[in-house]
Amino acid sequence: MRGFGQLEAEIMERLWDWGRPATVREVVDDLNLTRPVAYTTVNTVADVLFQKGWLRRYKAGRAWIYEPVCSREAYTASLMREVLAESSDQQAALMLFVEGMDEGQARVLRELLERDTGRHA
Repeated sequence: MRGFGQLEAEIMERLWDWGRPATVREVVDDLNLTRPVAYTTVNTVADVLFQKGWLRRYKAGRAWIYEPVCSREAYTASLMREVLAESSDQQAALMLFVEGMDEGQARVLRELLERDTGRHA
């Protein structure tokens, strides 16, 4: 499964929360508010995220500017599809997933399914 490592997740969360492109320096400065981390470490991990296709980047002077290629929600959906595809019994996995939802989540799912059914009728 292609989940993020700890520092990868911290970088992605910041970029998603900020909703704008950012430099490695901005990410390092924000991370250092809660724990020490080296610029070179964050730079390397940002490059790894770029190589994996999770970030796009462009040069601004000497600095790379990074931004996510997809939203947090799109990433979550891709993880959900990937995990489901790995199941040998997708129906059972979906059933257990739905049974574990709270009422609000179940209501949203019903509404989405009803809306989608109307589109394909």
